[in-house]
Amino acid sequence: MGCVAITAAGCVTTGARDTTGSIGAATPRTDTDWRRDSEAQGERYRANPNDAGAALAYGRSLQALGQRSQAVSVLQQASMRNPNDAALLGAYGRALADVGNYDQALEVLGRAHTPEQPDWHILSAQGAVLDQLGRHQDAQRYYSSALKMIPDEPSVLSNLGLSYALGKDLTKAEATLRRAVARPGADPRVRQNLALVIGLQGRFAEAESIARSDLPPEEAAANVAYLKQMMSEHIDLKKAEPAAKPENRKLSALARNKAAASINQTWPSP
Repeated sequence: MGCVAITAAGCVTTGARDTTGSIGAATPRTDTDWRRDSEAQGERYRANPNDAGAALAYGRSLQALGQRSQAVSVLQQASMRNPNDAALLGAYGRALADVGNYDQALEVLGRAHTPEQPDWHILSAQGAVLDQLGRHQDAQRYYSSALKMIPDEPSVLSNLGLSYALGKDLTKAEATLRRAVARPGADPRVRQNLALVIGLQGRFAEAESIARSDLPPEEAAANVAYLKQMMSEHIDLKKAEPAAKPENRKLSALARNKAAASINQTWPSP
């Protein structure tokens, strides 16, 4: 579902600049901009591979272009050269998760902060990885820890709401996502996540109304088409066996797509 199927953060979230990993007003927006940025940051990185900031910027642009394996390689080498750089470890851990190396991602993310100096961004990323591993209750504890540090942060609430959805607690998922939507600075994508959860409960008219808000016409149309597909499957469900529930299929797709947004929403600023 375009953003609703979670394109980060998420579709998990985020509106706040410190959670989107922005590097300033000149952050690239188009593929052409990202390619130009990747070339520039690549030259900067190759000129000084020990520069953690250059590695972060280069890795970020590579991921934006879908070159995830290359991003992992760059960040791995940079982390070996800067083993105590928490921001670099965090970016490397998220990149590992983005290519499906969840166990290694957890290990690296665990080194990106300490119990004495926790980082809520990393806690949220760790939760997203645990969700990918099907450990939803563990993930929710990480989100709860993050929310103790930054109460009602919409990006974390959105991750938490989607975690409840993955655990098939759609009532709690909806309530949590509504909290996220109500927060100042909530990214429009949080509403798209809410539309998904409402659609999973069969309330398609309400979900369609939410899905059409905030988005350009083409994205809105894609999301609405997804919801209509859900509606058709919901009708077919009445004639099918319980094992064929569309909710289960959609939640499986949600699980496959959740990590990139949840994890990469927190790219640090170089």
